[in-house]
Amino acid sequence: MFVKQISVFLENKSGRLAEVTGILGRHDIDISALSIADTTDFGILRLIVNKPDLALQVLKENGFTVSATDVIAIAVEDKPGGLAKVLEILYKKDIGIEYMYAFVGKLSDQALVILKVEKADEAIEVLKENNVKILPAEEVYAL
Repeated sequence: MFVKQISVFLENKSGRLAEVTGILGRHDIDISALSIADTTDFGILRLIVNKPDLALQVLKENGFTVSATDVIAIAVEDKPGGLAKVLEILYKKDIGIEYMYAFVGKLSDQALVILKVEKADEAIEVLKENNVKILPAEEVYAL
C-alpha cells in the first residue's frame, strides 16, 4: 500500500529544476505530484512519478543526489473539513505527520494527498479501519 516517492537534493541555482524535469521528460517519466522545500542554499524536490525506479536511475546517472521513500497516497473528501477528518484519525492514534502535499489530479469528488508519517504500517491500518481510501501504487502511478 506504499507509493515510492523520489527525493532530489537541489542546489538553489537557476535551471536545476528545469534540468531535472527535462531529464524525466526525455525518459517518458510523468510527474503526478511534486513538492519543493527550500532554504537559502538548497532544496529538496519530492516527486511522485509513473516510473520511480527509472527516475531514480536516470537522475543518479546525471549526477543528482536522489533517494526513494515510501509514502502513503490517500483520497479525502474534497469539501471543507475533508482533510481535517483524516488528520484527526491519525492524531488520535498518536501518529505524527512528517510532511504532506496535495496531488495534481482528483478522483471524482475526492482530493488526493501524499503523506509521510511516523509509524507508517500502523497509519495504514488505522486509516483502513476508518474507511479512508488508500490508493495502491499502481493506481497512483497511472494517474
